[in-house]
Amino acid sequence: MYNEMTTFRVSRRDVLSYGSAGLLAAAGVGLFGAAAKADKKTTMDALAKVTSGRTAKSGRITLELPHIAENGNTVPLTVEVDSPMTDADHVKTVHIFAEENPLPEVASFHFSPANGIAKASTRMRLAKTQNVIAVAEMSDGSIFQASTEVKVTIGGCGG
Repeated sequence: MYNEMTTFRVSRRDVLSYGSAGLLAAAGVGLFGAAAKADKKTTMDALAKVTSGRTAKSGRITLELPHIAENGNTVPLTVEVDSPMTDADHVKTVHIFAEENPLPEVASFHFSPANGIAKASTRMRLAKTQNVIAVAEMSDGSIFQASTEVKVTIGGCGG
């Protein structure tokens, strides 16, 4: 019995081209998957989850954002809540939301009386012109809310 092996030669170029095609196919699946949809309903649902049916009051929150963001990829944000930061009266958490971002929950900052001041700064990405909302949860269960519109001119997540 004669057993002849057939040799199949694969060049390095073939391996690279087949590997590249496979990577592109895998990347394409990720690109055309279900995209996150930016809408106000998603933001309102996220706000309702934080407030748990409590009515938000205005005041006590200072939200510093540029009125016009020339680059939506890095928008500076500073939030401060007026509070004595004592055991009896302090800020527990500040939540930041962006109405038109694919994921509206931008950040949450947790505080205690040991912080001495309820202030935080960060940078965030904004997809397009929209309202940025800050919600502060106080130690007594009360909720405060403030919002500011930021006009994004170029370079946001999608516009």
